[in-house]
Amino acid sequence: MARVLIEVCVDSAEGLAEAVAGGADRIELCAALDLGGLTPSAGLMQAAAQSPVPVLAMIRPRAGDFVFSPAEVAIMRADIAAARAAGLAGVVLGASLPDGRLDDTVLAALTKAASGLDLTLHRAFDLVPDMAAAIDLAAGLGFRRILTSGQAATAAEGRAGLEQCFALAGGRIAIMPGSGISAQTVPALRGLPLSDLHGSCSVPGPAAPLRFGAPRRTSAARVRALKAALAQADGGPDAQLS
Repeated sequence: MARVLIEVCVDSAEGLAEAVAGGADRIELCAALDLGGLTPSAGLMQAAAQSPVPVLAMIRPRAGDFVFSPAEVAIMRADIAAARAAGLAGVVLGASLPDGRLDDTVLAALTKAASGLDLTLHRAFDLVPDMAAAIDLAAGLGFRRILTSGQAATAAEGRAGLEQCFALAGGRIAIMPGSGISAQTVPALRGLPLSDLHGSCSVPGPAAPLRFGAPRRTSAARVRALKAALAQADGGPDAQLS
C-alpha cells in the first residue's frame, strides 16, 4: 500500500511549526479551529507559504452553516485570491443549498476562481442527502479530495459511510477521513483504501484570559504518534489498512 499522507489542521504559526516538526505531509491552514475552521488572515497565509510542506487555506468567511450569500461568495473569491498571492498550494472549499445538497453554482464560481490550485471539498459534504451525486459534482469540478467523517460525528463512527464513499468515488477523487483521527482511532479504519488522513493532532492549551475560551494547540508528539500508528497498522498481514 502507498504511504498514507497526514494532513494536519492548524490555526496559528506555532501550530504550523509543531505540525511540520511532527512530520505532517500537508497543512490545512485555518483561523478559529474551535469554530470548525475559518479563513486565516493574510499574514498567517504569508507566513505559512514558507512551510516545507504544501499548505491549503480554509476558505470559510464565518461560523455556522455553509449556505452563503452573494456578498459572502465575493469575500470568498477575494480570500482565494489572497491565498494564491501568498503562494499557498491550494484552498479548502464547501458550499451548501438549504436542503444540504452542494451548491453547484457557488462551487463552480469558487473553483473557477481557484483554477490551478489544489482543491479540497470540506465537510459540507457530510450534510448531503445523496453522496453519489455530491461525489460526481466534486470530481467534475476538479476537487482532488473530499474531507469526510462518513456523515457521522467521527470517522470511526462513520466507517460504513466511508466505505460507501470509497466505493462511489472509484478512484476518481480521494476520500480523506477526518474528525476524531488519532493514533488510538487508526485501528477503526483498517481495511479502507486510504491515501490521506486529516486530524488536528492537538492537546488542550493554556487557559485563556477573561473567559475567551479554552484553545487547543497542535502537538508534534501527537503527529508523530499518528504516523507511528499508521506505520504499525501497515506493518503486517494482520494489521493492514488496505
